[in-house]
Amino acid sequence: MDVKLQKMLAAQGLGSRREMERWIAAGRVQVNGERAKLGVRVGSDDRIVVDGKPVKTTVTSARRRRVLMYNKPEGEVCTRSDPEGRPTVFDRLPRLQDERWIAVGRLDLNTSGLLLFTNDGELANRLMHPSAEVEREYACRVLGAVDDEVLQRLSDGVLLEDGMARFSQVRAMGGRGANRWYGVTIREGRNREIRRLWESQELTVSRLKRVRFGTV
Repeated sequence: MDVKLQKMLAAQGLGSRREMERWIAAGRVQVNGERAKLGVRVGSDDRIVVDGKPVKTTVTSARRRRVLMYNKPEGEVCTRSDPEGRPTVFDRLPRLQDERWIAVGRLDLNTSGLLLFTNDGELANRLMHPSAEVEREYACRVLGAVDDEVLQRLSDGVLLEDGMARFSQVRAMGGRGANRWYGVTIREGRNREIRRLWESQELTVSRLKRVRFGTV
């Protein structure tokens, strides 16, 4: 059965489907000796080469699906290499042979906590796709005065520069002085969404840790 090229590459553990689409658009993939185009379908008889190296064309594989939980510390970046020489989340992961770890989403430099990795690009794509609405839960330490009206606005929805955003759940977790802890849940993974929601209420997140992704 023929499948889309980016789906087949993701199934081989080379990266998420979106990442494979970028590779194809950049000209890194050839099919039967010609530069591949987005949307092309491939089967078991096609010859596929990525960066000059042949790739298996089987859609299914005996390769074992792996999922790794990682407790990311602050100060690590979610890229494979960093031009500034900062440590990355991939540096301390166990090595894989003939495949690589794919990060399921990202956490920014100053956010710590749960980050999932897998060698299955299709699984990563399903978990990250907005239609899945997978819950992400965070513990936030917030600097500033937070009252019931603020919490209600954050639950009802706030217009950010990239559209409406809201917490599907928000609850007080205690704290002392000007800093208080809150547990919040969102169903999407937009860039810095948690911090931007609090900032929309003129509040600052001084600590942010992801504690749950879906049921994990």
